Amino acid sequence: MRCVAMRAHQFPKSSIIDRIIYDDEARTLCISFRGTGKYIYEGVPAALFEAFCRAASAGSFFNERIKDRYRFRRDPERRRFGPNA
Repeated sequence: MRCVAMRAHQFPKSSIIDRIIYDDEARTLCISFRGTGKYIYEGVPAALFEAFCRAASAGSFFNERIKDRYRFRRDPERRRFGPNA
């Protein structure tokens, strides 16, 4: 039986990111973007999740420390809308 160790953090003041969820065992970071859905980033160190939680700006932190640095995929549960979704 797998014991899932997950931690979450919300960003109520961010206009881009709603919340993040980190799976310690899988080293994955799920980011819920406002308006575009959820994406799962692989191989993310726990220390990066912790720094993300303390960031003054969630959007800036994402752009500087995560975007284009980690492999990602769309959350399979994500609802898709629009002609190109």
